Amino acid sequence: MRWVTRSSFCLATAAIAMLLAGCERPPIDSVQSGYRGTGMVQVYNPRTLAKQIPNNQPPAALPPAGADGPRAKDVLKNVQVLGDLSIGQFTTQMAAITAWVAPTQGCAYCHNLENLADDSKYTKVVARRMIQMTQHVNTDWKPHVAATGVTCYTCHRGQPVPANIWFSPAQQDPSPFFIGNRNGQNMPAKSVALAALPNDPFTPYLLKSTGIRVAGTTALPTGNRTSIQATEATYGLMVHMSDSLGVNCTYCHNSRSFGNWTESSPKRTTAWHGIRMAADLNTAYLEPLGKVFPPNRLGPNGDAAKLSCVTCHQGAYKPLYGAAMAKDYPGLYGAAAVKVAALPPPVAEALRSVLYFDVGSPDLKADQAGGLATVVASLKATPAAKVTISGYHSAAGTLAQNQDLAKQRALNVRSSLVQAGIAETRVVLAKPQQTEANVAGEDPTARRVEVTVK
Repeated sequence: MRWVTRSSFCLATAAIAMLLAGCERPPIDSVQSGYRGTGMVQVYNPRTLAKQIPNNQPPAALPPAGADGPRAKDVLKNVQVLGDLSIGQFTTQMAAITAWVAPTQGCAYCHNLENLADDSKYTKVVARRMIQMTQHVNTDWKPHVAATGVTCYTCHRGQPVPANIWFSPAQQDPSPFFIGNRNGQNMPAKSVALAALPNDPFTPYLLKSTGIRVAGTTALPTGNRTSIQATEATYGLMVHMSDSLGVNCTYCHNSRSFGNWTESSPKRTTAWHGIRMAADLNTAYLEPLGKVFPPNRLGPNGDAAKLSCVTCHQGAYKPLYGAAMAKDYPGLYGAAAVKVAALPPPVAEALRSVLYFDVGSPDLKADQAGGLATVVASLKATPAAKVTISGYHSAAGTLAQNQDLAKQRALNVRSSLVQAGIAETRVVLAKPQQTEANVAGEDPTARRVEVTVK
């Protein structure tokens, strides 16, 4: 009997210990971040922060070089970026980048030391593009990075490849058909803090710029695209963002009304710009590098590595806790944003219309949708006529993703025709087609949908 009692006590003790292992022991710090009584409070574990703080400290800045003297582009060969810096500033910037990205490998990581002007190493081509991306962020994305800016160290932290990157996930194996479509859910993944949510919140929102949807404002089927599936995907992104910044939902949202912008904190606006900045950088800078990287640096679908919130934040509410490193390096503020040509006006003819789309976006803008008016009039005048919709995409990036984007654009055009009174049975969707586009700038005519009456 005594043995049974002792065993029961041990089992009970072990069960309690396992239960408490999932809890954080005190003391716990809390910081109010919103209106009293709304639950807008951040909870921090001092022991977790003590481990995190050393990982988010900036390196010491190098002594600044003078702006006087000859320009780097006039002294050195093949200086395509940073050429307007003085030779002293240029040398300082190169030394800093080497320390931030490849402190062990040194200059040889990107350069042929026998000929520094040589571009044969892919790492040099990538590094040049990343400098341009950094300049773009610091110049054109101030609504997110403010005056603090970013440097190569923000993401790399002394590693040639940033620790927190992502690739488009491999497609689910269709052979075990009895499993059904998992939709990337119920499979533990760090990307969504091991939640049962869709574990790829990046492709739809940080690459394709899919609209974030949770609560619909109108009933189906009046154009409201909100669904439980879209809600779960949105929550996946929100969990990723919270985990990346080391905060909870109330850092940006008022828990009384999550969707109400007027009752949200200003940080929600900053986050809104951050989502769009990530999509811009992934689409215009990183995804096109799939043609530059060797196969061993590509993902399972042949795509280049891309960034997300955790790439820069790494668990801190501000990268490096807001350390303003960029101010010490004027070359990182160059005006080198990717110049994506403005969308041309839609082609609006009686039997043909051509509509253009923003980079990475399936959304049909109102001014482009206006180009369907003459086609709609022709279809209504000729009830027997049908219309073919052909979606075109650029050659930059991953083929499967581009085809899906072209398809979504075609579907949105079809929805516009149906809303205009054209029966869906009269609309034929053609297979997505590819057009050539340059890697750096993206010709807008490559992102189009052609509508033809037959």
